[in-house]
Amino acid sequence: MKILAIRLKNLASLAGEQEIDFTREPLSSAGLFAITGPTGAGKSTVLDALCLALFGSTPRLESTSASSKVPDGRNELSSNDERNLLRRGCASGYAEVDFVGIDGHRYRARWETRRSRDKADGALQKSQQSLQDLETQQMLAANKKSEFREQLEQKLGLNFAQFTRAVLLAQSEFSAFLKASDNDRGALLEKLTDTGLYSQLSKAAYQRASQADEQRKQLEQRLEGSLPLAEQARAGLEAALESHAQVRLQEQQALQRLEGQQQWFTEEQRLLQSCEHAQGQLAEARQAWD
Repeated sequence: MKILAIRLKNLASLAGEQEIDFTREPLSSAGLFAITGPTGAGKSTVLDALCLALFGSTPRLESTSASSKVPDGRNELSSNDERNLLRRGCASGYAEVDFVGIDGHRYRARWETRRSRDKADGALQKSQQSLQDLETQQMLAANKKSEFREQLEQKLGLNFAQFTRAVLLAQSEFSAFLKASDNDRGALLEKLTDTGLYSQLSKAAYQRASQADEQRKQLEQRLEGSLPLAEQARAGLEAALESHAQVRLQEQQALQRLEGQQQWFTEEQRLLQSCEHAQGQLAEARQAWD
């Protein structure tokens, strides 16, 4: 997954239409850049727009309680309602993100909301989400949030929790990844490093080794409960036993090799975590310096 552009209109502290295009200079050739500015300049709003377009929510909203209310004209909104991000005094707003999916296609995810009659004092309407394949211009999902979420996660390769723990890790809550459970962290790293194949191979090798061992035990039990056999029959069974023993040895050797490879990737993942942690500290230090 690769973010190509972020666009927004009338969100929080950013008025009017704004665009950040990572495919154009000076950003297209920048290996590393920082979002800086004074308090209230809109740094967090850019990240909010990114999450809003993709998932219809943001980490800041998810951390607030749904029971608390925010006045909105004659009505009230839950404090974690994403429509709270619409800039006060504006009749409409949107967040839009172009990205390359895990299948290599370019997609455009969009979230938008407006007030009735397109008036700044109109009642807030339901927000809308859409996902478009920019290669074919086909609209993959529109208005149905469950359909949008399913399609988006499939194309993106990450759900909201994984996205906010990995992609936004260096910019904001870098501790969220470190505080995640071992299972959650392992699943996320497996997605990011594409090491799931080795886990599957390891499980398959273990199962085959177990099956070979079970067959060996069954043969041994049959031999123990049988009367002495003729020399030819005995030789046949011994040959079969030897064959199964060879298979078991080969499977055990294959399992050991796979376990060694898995240990290597586990160490790689540990180093990746340390690197990401360091990047988070670097980002915080730069932000504090700015």
